[in-house]
Amino acid sequence: MIDYLIGTITAITPTFLTIETSGIGYFVNISLTTFSKLGDKREHKILIHEIIREDSHQVFGFADKEERDIFRLLISVTGVGAGTARMMLSSMSPPEIEKAILGSDVNVLKDIKGIGLKTAQRIIVDLKDKLGKQTGTSEIFAFADNTRREEALSALVMLGFAKSAVSKILDKIIREEKNLTVEELIKRALKNL
Repeated sequence: MIDYLIGTITAITPTFLTIETSGIGYFVNISLTTFSKLGDKREHKILIHEIIREDSHQVFGFADKEERDIFRLLISVTGVGAGTARMMLSSMSPPEIEKAILGSDVNVLKDIKGIGLKTAQRIIVDLKDKLGKQTGTSEIFAFADNTRREEALSALVMLGFAKSAVSKILDKIIREEKNLTVEELIKRALKNL
């Protein structure tokens, strides 16, 4: 199995890229999330997931480990193939998919093209515990002091920013640096809003 490829991206579209390494060009299926993360870089490391069957050999590429991990969890669910998982990752970011699964938000998942009510419910039932175990311990430590986050969130919402956007940015800032004051949190969030 190929774990990753490092090489020159010779062609890229929102759904696939060609990466040349050692004189060989690999056709790699990608999501819109990966497409947007790759940007204009020519040299890149692409994480790979191969699906080898009797009648086909497909290669899926990802810009980071988080996206590949979510892809692998999604295709482990009965009724969710690689194409559907790629569509989900093109419609939502990995953290948004995790949040929808952990929050049992069936409506968010079924709004994705190719996902019906039963498939959305199956994804939640099959993956909620797995995702909870993966994120459980690190999330507890990352948000141990929730009062500062809530104060910053409240202040930014009063300034007129959308609660969902502010919440995502604050979570990201706290993951990167846990010991910020409320004022520092607000200042950093304002730079990103």
